[in-house]
Amino acid sequence: MTDPIPLIVPGLRDHVARHWQTWLAERLPNAHSLTPMGRENLSLGARIADLEATIARLTTPVVLVAHSGGCVLVAHWARQTALAHRVCGALLATPPTFDRPLPPAYPQLDALDAAGWLPVPRERLPFPSLVAASRNDVLGEFDAVCQLARDWGSGVEDLGEVGHLNPASGYGPWPLAQTLIQRLTS
Repeated sequence: MTDPIPLIVPGLRDHVARHWQTWLAERLPNAHSLTPMGRENLSLGARIADLEATIARLTTPVVLVAHSGGCVLVAHWARQTALAHRVCGALLATPPTFDRPLPPAYPQLDALDAAGWLPVPRERLPFPSLVAASRNDVLGEFDAVCQLARDWGSGVEDLGEVGHLNPASGYGPWPLAQTLIQRLTS
């Protein structure tokens, strides 16, 4: 069997050079990345179309490596795609729960709702998945993220207090991601 291609699924951010997903993409020679659409273009439909087209273009199975809103994108995509069989696993790092107002630097719930993001899907994902959860993430309380993981049929990796696992929380490189991807694809 051919090794799966890591497909980086960013959240609701612009390109961030010091983000762990950017760091990871530079270290995995066969990695592909979805184009970050930024916080101004919240269209869930456009992001689903991009994910669908990218997976359709790739010739081998993929392992999804999602962060934040990218995790919610994966859950929405999985509900409507015929390509889920092409995914051998998904690492879902610090998914937001969108169950309370977000800090001012993030899109507000009414804008996310208007763009199609709400409600967050709770159906079991059709592929193995692992949620990497933070105990002090401002976008998702730990117990709520663990419940989301149970709903998705995902395992949980307790990361401790890592904030939102982004540069603002002190994270650029995140070597554990490579270990968790390896665990998913073994």
